[in-house]
Amino acid sequence: MTRPAAARGQEVRRRLLAAAIELIPERGWTAVSTRTLAERAGVTPSVVHYHYPSLAVLLNEAVAGFLRGVLAEAEAALDGVRTAGEAIDALLGSVDRYTGDDPASLLSIEACLAATRDPELRARIREVLAAYRRRLGRLLDERGVPDPDATAAVLTAAMDGLLLHRGIGSGGDAGDRAAMASVLRRLVAGGEGR
Repeated sequence: MTRPAAARGQEVRRRLLAAAIELIPERGWTAVSTRTLAERAGVTPSVVHYHYPSLAVLLNEAVAGFLRGVLAEAEAALDGVRTAGEAIDALLGSVDRYTGDDPASLLSIEACLAATRDPELRARIREVLAAYRRRLGRLLDERGVPDPDATAAVLTAAMDGLLLHRGIGSGGDAGDRAAMASVLRRLVAGGEGR
């Protein structure tokens, strides 16, 4: 049984992480301050530093958890696919809800940019992506796709690229889905039952 103080602490941490997930796409990574984060979470700035050694640690934890959740949803979309071609359709379907300028897309973009300057964040994002790519690689391998791990890396990067391009209005929207599916299916053409 969780003690009341421990439960309150967990709730405060949850609110701080949720506030970070809201603020990063709204303001940009560098504009999120301890003060704005505390205000959004309904706590004092000292509470932020009580629970986290630094704002960067809190933001990194928030982003890693968020990305794990997004990729878990993408994985769930792959449940039950029988062929490599169906996997392509599922992958494209999993990104259809992202416009490139929605909060989730903006958060991902901001995090990737911040990771270029923060080795800790870069390592956390790399770890989350590596786990996803391993799972996708296993799925592709089970469906007979040649070089499944490299193919999983390319497919993951392609999905990220689609979101980036959507954000700048350079195509990659859901209307282009049939053409994109055709191109991506060629990547997995060695998979049985395409």
